[in-house]
Amino acid sequence: MAKTARTAKSLLSRFRRSRDGATAVEFAIVATPFLALIFGILDLGLVFLVSTTLENAVDEASRTIRTGELQTAGGTAATFKTVVCDEMSWLGAGCSSAVHVDVRTFPKFSDVAFNDPTTNGAFDDSKTVFTPGGSEAIVLVRVYYEWSLMTPLMNPGLKNLSNGKRMISATSTFRTEPYAS
Repeated sequence: MAKTARTAKSLLSRFRRSRDGATAVEFAIVATPFLALIFGILDLGLVFLVSTTLENAVDEASRTIRTGELQTAGGTAATFKTVVCDEMSWLGAGCSSAVHVDVRTFPKFSDVAFNDPTTNGAFDDSKTVFTPGGSEAIVLVRVYYEWSLMTPLMNPGLKNLSNGKRMISATSTFRTEPYAS
């Protein structure tokens, strides 16, 4: 029994004195939070990149409503969604399934109201409409994009949909130009 205790004590003593592999252990301790931080920063950067891209796409696509081009051509919500996705081409083919459009008209700017397009944490397409209005109409264009987060550690702070995705939105409110129908 005493010999086993001395052997264990001897091994523990040698383990404490040994410096072989200390760098690898220190790297393992530091690398985990460092890599989590790096991937979190990349994920957050992608959210901002998608947000900026969506804002620009909505501005460009809304111009077709503002000038009456979409209305006179008989455009639909699907047509408008295609214009938005064309402006966000770097996101690939999944854009059309991740984008939701909500276009409404109002009699006055003071009447413009925003509704929550989610139900129980999921996007609810029944809460969206597509009424681009006519000449000199006040139009509210909102486009939502469901973005999948890459870093699981970011989900608690960034997710806002029950499917673990982030809903990114862009809005544009304007009066359409006086165009001939």
